[in-house]
Amino acid sequence: MTAVTRLERMDDLFPEVFRRFMRPMTLPNVEAHADIRLDISERETDFLVRAEVPGAKKEDVRVEINRNYVSISTEVKKEQDKKDAQGHVLLKESSIGSAMRGFSLPVEIDQKAATAKLENGVLTLTLPKLTGAASRQVSVE
Repeated sequence: MTAVTRLERMDDLFPEVFRRFMRPMTLPNVEAHADIRLDISERETDFLVRAEVPGAKKEDVRVEINRNYVSISTEVKKEQDKKDAQGHVLLKESSIGSAMRGFSLPVEIDQKAATAKLENGVLTLTLPKLTGAASRQVSVE
């Protein structure tokens, strides 16, 4: 076996290793819909973030901003009752799902001017850039 062949086999091995160990951990009673998917757009004066939070109510969503780091977390609770003709509960299925997603932006955010709106399972954040937060060069003495 030549060295090139061994390297090719190692390249084939590593993606499988990463797939096995990097897949998300699943917990009991946590539904797969708990992922938060993001679209982030930069505009001249702000960032527009759209986050999918299916099934979440506005009281279930928490947004935290610390300088240029934004964190979104949700907790979704669902209950479903199946009753017989007399109204007795025959089956009650409950599920709880939670998710958290954080990301850094290239500039600091004006926390006081930031807004959040939840509509039809989509959280829309408008994150104004903090004026004067641009990087600067420091002269060395």
